[in-house]
Amino acid sequence: MAERARRGRPGYDLQSVLQVAVVLFNERGYDGTSMDDLARRLGISKSAIYHHVSSKDELLRLAVNHALDGLFDVVGEIEALPGPAIDRLERLVRRSVEVLTERLPFVTLLLRVHDNTKVERAALARRRDFDRIVADLVKQAVAEGSVRPDIDPAITSRLLFGMVNSLIEWYRPRAGSADVADAVAKVAFSGIRVEPS
Repeated sequence: MAERARRGRPGYDLQSVLQVAVVLFNERGYDGTSMDDLARRLGISKSAIYHHVSSKDELLRLAVNHALDGLFDVVGEIEALPGPAIDRLERLVRRSVEVLTERLPFVTLLLRVHDNTKVERAALARRRDFDRIVADLVKQAVAEGSVRPDIDPAITSRLLFGMVNSLIEWYRPRAGSADVADAVAKVAFSGIRVEPS
């Protein structure tokens, strides 16, 4: 996420400005948050914010890309793994839960963007790419005979990630992300895996 290492006022590097911006975007909505709101929350002037970023759009782009980059890093991990598609799918779900819990405010923002701006449309396009990767993995697992063939793979992938994404509504950093990932995987994969006869 270190796209730029511009220096600002003491105590406020790009990362801290971005973290506060994400909290505000989640509280008020992206459209409902102004740079004045951000400056007030940080206790600095708008010009001090502009030492780090050129615009509110840039803050949004950095924030949603932080979430998306984490998810696509997981895709890279599972693409390099050998073995059955069901195992890679389960690994993708588990690691995606970990990304969500580690980057909760960023993923929350990602899941709430609309298509109002160029930045939001780009984020939504990357989300669709991720969804296609998941659906393709489900199709592979169906073809291998390890996932139920009576449910459309696109629906299966949406249901899986609907469950993962629902964590933004209730997850609070108490339980370890591995515990949450384990619980999601047990619930999900007991329901879609073909049981041996």
